[in-house]
Amino acid sequence: MQIPDLEPELSYRTARSGGKGGQNVNKVETMVEVLWHVPGTALFNEEDKQRLLHKLATKLNKDGILAVRSSEARSQLENKTEARRKLIELVAKALIRPKPRKPTKPSKGAVQRRLDSKKRESERKATRRRDW
Repeated sequence: MQIPDLEPELSYRTARSGGKGGQNVNKVETMVEVLWHVPGTALFNEEDKQRLLHKLATKLNKDGILAVRSSEARSQLENKTEARRKLIELVAKALIRPKPRKPTKPSKGAVQRRLDSKKRESERKATRRRDW
């Protein structure tokens, strides 16, 4: 399924990030958090919204906002791009519809093999018994 451009509905927050970067870490806000309000989106129909809310339930806060953080890179722009990519990947995985299961019956040969195996096992165990 093709995902529409989420950019107009995304908002960003920045904070100081830990990790590598030397003195830069203490001065520049390089960690980026992308926020997306799932119930309020106009890009998906109700069915897809429900699927997103259900599949992403553990990742949403109480207001229905999906937040994805990135702080791996030293630059804010790279972290912003990475966080957006992670969010889009999450949404894409959540929208995948599972294939409907087609009920099948075991073949006659498979049923016969199973019954033969049971019969052999039964005979083997029967020979272990002692007759008084």
